[in-house]
Order: sequence, then structure tokens, then C-alpha cells
Amino acid sequence: MDQRPSLSSPPLLQPPPPAPSEIIQTVTTILASKDMPLQALNTYIPHLTPPLILSIISSKTLISSPNILLSFYKWAQTNLPSFPHNSIPSLLSLLPSLFAYQKFSDAKSLLLGFIATDRRHDLHLSILRLTKPSKALLDTAIGAYVQSGQPHLALHIFKKMKRLHLRPNLRTCNTLLNSLVRYPSSQSVLSSREVFEDSIKLGVLPNVNTFNIVIYGYCLENKFKNAMDLLNVMGEYNCSPDNVSYNTILNALCKKGQLFAARDLLLDMKSRGLFPNKTTFNILVHGYCKLGWLKEVANLIDLMTQNNVLPDVWTYNMLINGFCNEGRIEEAFKLRDKMENSNLLPDVVSYNTLINGCLEWRKTSEAFKLVEEMSEKGVKPNAVTHNIMVKWYCKEGRMDDASNTIRKMEESGFSPDCVTYNTLINGYCKLGNMGEAFRMMDEMGRKNMKMDTVTLNTVLHTLCREKKLEEAYRMLSSARKRGYLIDEISYSTLIVGYFKNEDADRALKLWDEMMEKQIIPSIMTYNCIIGGLCQSGKTEQAISKLNELLESGLMPDEITYNTIIHGYCREGDVDTAFQFHNKMVENSFKPDVFTCNILLHGLCGAGMLEKALKLFKTWVSKGKVIDTVTYNTLITSLCKEGRLDDAFNLLLEMEEKEVEPDHYTYNAIVTALTDAGRVTEAEEFMSKMLEKGNLPVQVLQLDKSKTVVTNETSEESDSNSVAYSEWINELCTEGKYKDAMHIFRESNQKGIAVDKSTYINLIDGLIKRRKSISKEPR
Repeated sequence: MDQRPSLSSPPLLQPPPPAPSEIIQTVTTILASKDMPLQALNTYIPHLTPPLILSIISSKTLISSPNILLSFYKWAQTNLPSFPHNSIPSLLSLLPSLFAYQKFSDAKSLLLGFIATDRRHDLHLSILRLTKPSKALLDTAIGAYVQSGQPHLALHIFKKMKRLHLRPNLRTCNTLLNSLVRYPSSQSVLSSREVFEDSIKLGVLPNVNTFNIVIYGYCLENKFKNAMDLLNVMGEYNCSPDNVSYNTILNALCKKGQLFAARDLLLDMKSRGLFPNKTTFNILVHGYCKLGWLKEVANLIDLMTQNNVLPDVWTYNMLINGFCNEGRIEEAFKLRDKMENSNLLPDVVSYNTLINGCLEWRKTSEAFKLVEEMSEKGVKPNAVTHNIMVKWYCKEGRMDDASNTIRKMEESGFSPDCVTYNTLINGYCKLGNMGEAFRMMDEMGRKNMKMDTVTLNTVLHTLCREKKLEEAYRMLSSARKRGYLIDEISYSTLIVGYFKNEDADRALKLWDEMMEKQIIPSIMTYNCIIGGLCQSGKTEQAISKLNELLESGLMPDEITYNTIIHGYCREGDVDTAFQFHNKMVENSFKPDVFTCNILLHGLCGAGMLEKALKLFKTWVSKGKVIDTVTYNTLITSLCKEGRLDDAFNLLLEMEEKEVEPDHYTYNAIVTALTDAGRVTEAEEFMSKMLEKGNLPVQVLQLDKSKTVVTNETSEESDSNSVAYSEWINELCTEGKYKDAMHIFRESNQKGIAVDKSTYINLIDGLIKRRKSISKEPR
């Protein structure tokens, strides 16, 4: 046997990795070959780094083959784990080839795909940093960011085009304009007008769609004159207003109840040779119904018929809704019958409107008959039908019946939807029955029903309202496992709850958690945290959040600015509040009436009444809007300083400007008069206001435990006061308010005061009498 030791075989040497140039050459060759599948690239996956992919996409060999480049880019995204996070250079290198061969939809699709996962907006920054971007890239990027719901980022790219003097496409401009006016921020609407003006300066020729979008933006801000002025400007750009132009303004005017202005606009529309279409008439019908002008609606229906525009189901449904809102259920039913006689079959909306109207006005038997009638006439109930019934049961606190309704829905083959369950959950929450609310949520899960954030946020709101913050936080933490998609509203709800509970540290910790989970805050979310910090006396921290908001590309709105101004005023730092206000005005912030009221309140609270009056006069001289709160702030401060004549002058000014006083206004003046011992004047003042019909529905809340005393202190005066007070109270109880007022005047003439509780009963009675008279048929 051979005892020689065996020789071990030498270790196998690993071949050296291919050189980068070799990889580029080989992969380029594979891609250029039409017969070679992409799977042939799998061997090179370990060696393909983002820089190598960039070199391949940039190679001159493939630059004229956009389809191959696109396929390779998508292959890299799928097969190379590190590539999606480092693909911006390759993406920006690929796009020019796509643009050169008119593959704009593919380019936009790539941008949209990247934007969807680009939480830090790296692509956006990369585009802004390009020194010579193509017009096609910027145009397409604007469209992609708009489509992804981020018009504020699209706006930054538009501004880059402006700086580079690149003229955007008209379609790009219209897309950006439309997204800005529909974004929930008044600052966005302002930006849309800047885009409109800048586009024209860059040489874009607007069309009627462009003008219609800008008109819609003005209407959102109730700037109807500006909107109507644009109707005349269109001619300068070789286009004319169309029905959409007029219908947009008409709709806005009707929503604000400005029906006389709507009528004038309708005449202008006709003078241009445009005839009202069905949409025009339906807008007017909706406006009249909203105001309860049902007689005018009937005339409008006749006018429609005269113009050969026949009312449709939608028109009748609005009319039915108008009658139901007024409680005129019988007339609503007659209208339904007229609808059928006109060969228009009531649809599910017609029935839902009638059912809801009957339930709202306590005609429950009619509501249930309608449900039966629907099935008899072949009108299938929809989710709204069942939700109306569930909502009514919940409103009545009949939660067992609401649950039974859901069971019957399932037995009849109709599956309740998420809204149905959310309504039920909300009902349990309002009753404080959180156990049943959670049980309903579990039932939704067992039925594989898609749980939405409405369900979660409803319960979170209830828990926070009841100050069960720890329970709310536990629910938020486990929500993902229960099938919920957490959004910024979920976090905002709890953040506001912690601030209300004076736990600012916990609120801020929750904010950090939200950011760690890459849940992008909206302007509303930022307003919540800024408002909470200001209420907690942390206005400087609120400023840091404002800066963070700006850096994220969001646009602050009036609520943001007003909250911070209010925060400084709350801390007594009125000077800083004004400094911040002035700085923000320089940055295009448009102060509104709330801004004015906050600053006035801050000045008055700091004892600077004269400065407040000066600010008021300046504000009015500029033609800016003021309201009842504006006057109340100044009147209350003037009364506290005993300047009653000045307070009365402001009250007269309110009447001249048709600004309605409220119970705070009267409280301030009457309290000041009584505190000054001018009791008779106080009573005469209120009596005069009552006769003018100026007294608000809210009755003057005086201290019932005290009596109004005059200079007489004799026992005879006290006994007379008691006698007259009891007499007036008795007459008020019997509803003889006119007689009660006569006795009150008699006591006034004799210098006998009544106690304040009697005074309140008298005023309350007279208000009731006035309201009942106004409702009598004439």
C-alpha cells in the first residue's frame, strides 16, 4: 500500500471582474442587437452600477434608439436593487432621446413613476439645478408634478422657465393654472394669476379655456368684478367668452345669493349673442332654491320652456330638494308627480331627496312608503338611500335600528359600503359608546371591507374630544395592522388633541414620528402645529415650522399668517406682531378682515386704543372689508374707557355701512351705561333698538341675580319696582307682549326701574312676537 501523502489540488483562481469599458461595450452590443433578449444582461447584474448605467444610456450608439433605452432603463429599475434610489442622472440623460422622437407620454410616465416615490423631492431639485434644461423637459415636468397633485412644485419649474425666457406650451400653462386655482389655498389662486400674466409676457397666446380658468379663480375669491372684466379682455387675444365663461360667474354669484347681479350678467350674455343652455338654467334654479325663492324658480321653469330648453331630471331634483329644505313636503311630492307627467322618470336621487326630506321634517311614515315605492317602480336603492336611513336612526339615537338596517341590507343582497359603516361608527361615538364603535370596525374587517381613513379619523376625533389621548395613540399605532392607511389628518387630529390638553412636548414628538414615517404634511397639518405652538406660547417655535413649511415647497395661506400674528398678540408682543405682518405683506401676503381684527384686539388688549383707532381708520380708508367683530372690538374698548359718545358714533357707522350689530355690541354699550349709573339711557337705548328691529336674536345676557337701581333708595321705590316687574312678567307669560311693553314704558316715565330678569323676559317676548308676525301670511 502506497503510504505517500496525497498532493492537494491548487485553489481555483477567480477571473478578474470585467473592466467598466468592457461592460459598457458588451451591454451596448447586447442592447443594439435586435435578437438578443434583455435576460442576457442578467450575468452583468453584479457589475452594473448607477454610473455605468448612465454611461450606457448616454452612449452615442443607442441615442437614436429611444425604445431600447426605455426598455433598458425599466429593466434596471426592476433588476438592480440600488438603481431606483440613484437613477436621477440616468433618467435625465434618457429623457432627451424620448423628446427627440416625440415620445412625450413615455417621458411623462417615467417622471410620474419617479415622483410617486420621491419623498424628498430630489428630482425636483435636480431639475431646478440644471443650467440649460430643454423646454420639453420643463414643460413635461410641470405636467407630471401637476398630475401628481403637487402644483406648488410645478410652479417652481414654471418660474425657472420664466428666468430662462423659455415660452411654455399653452397646454402646460392651462394645466398649471387649473391645478393652482383648485388647490386648497388662496395663495395658490394668487399664484395662478401671476402664472397667467407671466405666460402672456413670455409670448403665450391664451385661449378661452385659459380665461375660463382665471375667471374660476377670481370667483373662488368672490372677486366677481375682476372675473367679469376678463370677459371684455378676451377680445384683445382673438377669443370670445363662451357659455362656460358666463356659467362659471353665474354659478359663483348664485352661490353667494347675488341673484340680481346674476340677472344682469344673463342680460350681458344675451347681448353677446350667447343663449342660456341647460347648465345656465340649472345654475339659476339651484341658486333660487338655495335661497328659498321657489316662486321665482317656477317663473324660471316657464322661461326655460319658452326658450325650448326643457327641464331635465337634474332640474326637477333640485326643485324637489328646494321644497324639502323649506319643509314643503306635499309640494315636493306634487312636483314629483308633474315630473312623471312630463315623461321624466324619477331616479334614485329623486327618491333619496324625498326620503331625506320626509325624515328631516318628521314625516317618517311617508319616508318608509317611498322606500317601498322604489322597489315597486324598479328604482334600485343605492348606497345613499341606505345611508340616509342609517343616518336618521343614528341621529335619533336608535342605534339598534341602524344596525338592523345594515343587516337587512345584506339579507336583501345589497352590501353596505364604507360610508354606511362610518355613519354607524360616528353615531356610536357621539353617544360615547366606544365599545360598539370598535365592534363595528372589527366587523368591517371581518367582511374584508376596505377600511378608509374616515373610519379611523372619526374614532380618533371622538377619543381626543373625550381626552382619551393614550387610547387614541394606541389606536393610531396599531392602525396599519388593522388595514388602515394613515394620513396627515390622522396625525393632525391627535396633535391638536395633545395641544388642547396642554401637552406641547407630546404633540411635537408625534409630529417627529409622522415625519419619520414619511407622511407628508399638508398646509392644513402645518397650520395645526403652528396654531398649537402659538396657543402654547411658543410663537418662536411656530416660526421655525413656518420656515420648514416654506422649505418643503408648500405655500402658507391666510390661516398660517394670521395664526402667528395672533400668537404674538396673545403673548402681548404687539410690536413683533406688526413687524411680522409688515414683512409678510412684502412677501405677497394679503391681510384680510381676520388679520385686522387680530391686530385691533392685540392693540386694545395692550391698552393702545388710540393706535387701534388709527389702524381702523387706515384700514377703512383703503376700502378693505370690516365686520361686526371689528366694530365690537373697538366699541368694547371705548366703553371700558368710558368713551360712550365715541362708541355710539361707531354704532351709527355700523348702521350706515349695513354691518349688523350682535348681542356683544349691545352688551358692551348697555353694560357701560348701567355701570355709569345711566340706567334710564340704557333702557331707552334697548327700547329704541327693539322698535327699529335692530335687536339680534341672541338676547342680552345680563346678570339675573342683580337688579337695576336708580338714585331712589326708598322702600316705596323698591316695592314699586317689584310690583311692576311681576306685572310685566305675568303679561309676558300670557303672551301679551304689547301690553307688557306699554307697562314697561309707563314704569320708565315714572322713574321706576324693573329688575334685569324682567327686562330679559320682556325683550325675549318681543322678539318672539316680532318673529311670529313676520311669519304670518300676508
